[in-house]
Amino acid sequence: MVKELLILLIGSSLVSNVVLSQFLGLCPFLGVSRNTKTAAGMGVAVIFVITLASLVAGAIYTYILTPLDVTYLQTIVFILVIAALVQFVEMVLKKFIPSLYQALGVYLPLITTNCAVLGVALTNVQKSYGILTGVVNGFATAVGFTISIVVLAGLREKMEYNDIPESFKGMPIVLLTAGLMAIAFCGFSGLL
Repeated sequence: MVKELLILLIGSSLVSNVVLSQFLGLCPFLGVSRNTKTAAGMGVAVIFVITLASLVAGAIYTYILTPLDVTYLQTIVFILVIAALVQFVEMVLKKFIPSLYQALGVYLPLITTNCAVLGVALTNVQKSYGILTGVVNGFATAVGFTISIVVLAGLREKMEYNDIPESFKGMPIVLLTAGLMAIAFCGFSGLL
């Protein structure tokens, strides 16, 4: 059991990186990756939301939707769970870390519509993961998101001081860098 969870942890965070191989969650990945501090803050918020959403959504699916035979409501229920968790994170950040709350700006409430968060909840159901396995998958996926957004932010900070051709400045060089990161993360596919 522990070996399977460890393989899932590595696989979901590196091999099947939610951003670089599944292309989910690109909006905050590209929008919040201007500096590493903000990217790390977004990563922690996403880790919290995805992990808790996996736990709550798995429990609701297992103990409410399935016994009542209303599994067709899963998407709506998962979106409501995610929205409630994001509101909670937003209130906590606003109260205790206002600088991070201001830095994340509009991207914090956008976690609600981040397809990576919903994608994890739906993947857990599609792959028939139990609650523990789903939470591990959610945590690992969020860690993979955090790794990719922080690495991109670090690269973007370094690129500010580089001499980049005018036609590549701004988003073109960011997209090119993200593409190269995706190719690099393909190297992890032989890991498992």
